[in-house]
Amino acid sequence: MLPFIIEPRELAPALDQSNLLVIDLCRDETYIRMHLPGAVHVEPAELIAGTPPAVGKLPPIPRVEALLNRIGYSKDLDIVAYDDEGGGWAGRFIWTLDLIGHKRTSYLNGGLVAWLDEGLPTTTKMPTTRETENRNLQINWSCLADKAQVLAALDDPDTVVWDARSHEEYEGTRVNAARGGHIPGAINFDWFEAMDPGRQLRIRDNIAELLEARGISGDQSIITHCQTHHRSGLTYLVGRSLGYRIAAYDGSWSEWGNDPALPIER
Repeated sequence: MLPFIIEPRELAPALDQSNLLVIDLCRDETYIRMHLPGAVHVEPAELIAGTPPAVGKLPPIPRVEALLNRIGYSKDLDIVAYDDEGGGWAGRFIWTLDLIGHKRTSYLNGGLVAWLDEGLPTTTKMPTTRETENRNLQINWSCLADKAQVLAALDDPDTVVWDARSHEEYEGTRVNAARGGHIPGAINFDWFEAMDPGRQLRIRDNIAELLEARGISGDQSIITHCQTHHRSGLTYLVGRSLGYRIAAYDGSWSEWGNDPALPIER
């Protein structure tokens, strides 16, 4: 089994393994121009419901099954996900795999940016995939929080809400829903703060210390969100890599900020 956070130089010699599936979540134009050898492309739109106002919610299960069938998913595969933006979409994909109970997932640390910096090979060749049949998926709902669970967590001292949006969105000076602000008591740690631009967008080496200084630690249950559970794909990934008890609120601010019945702070 590959490590959960895998470095480019660790992954390169494993690309020929028959039980390896590499998933590319880069932009379409980037994938066409270059991708890791054998990587299968997944468009971010395949990972979200796309229904307003909470466009980032988990798609209906038949759509998840169709995606898994298309990429040739099997529970016995080692699956490595990467993107070209620092881990948001790759983390969202790994969260989706966690929901179906897949045990053999990895994130390519730094994604395509780090891979290219190491001088490792890319290709324009499109891989061939063998479509599989996945039906009646069993969902591990512990990875997902809905708005009722988030609302209940506001009175739970052992649960923290991690807001992965920008400081301006958190403060309500930048508004991307009917209302601006944040979930009461939520802690703001922007997803960009988790990336190290000096190390090709890898997760920061001292991420645990940075989070603890902000008030997010492993002795709490954590619910993370952003606007559409894209940016919080990375923060979910970070929490998983640290062994934290973390779930993602897929409705995120696009649901919370557009529901006048839910409390906010500014």
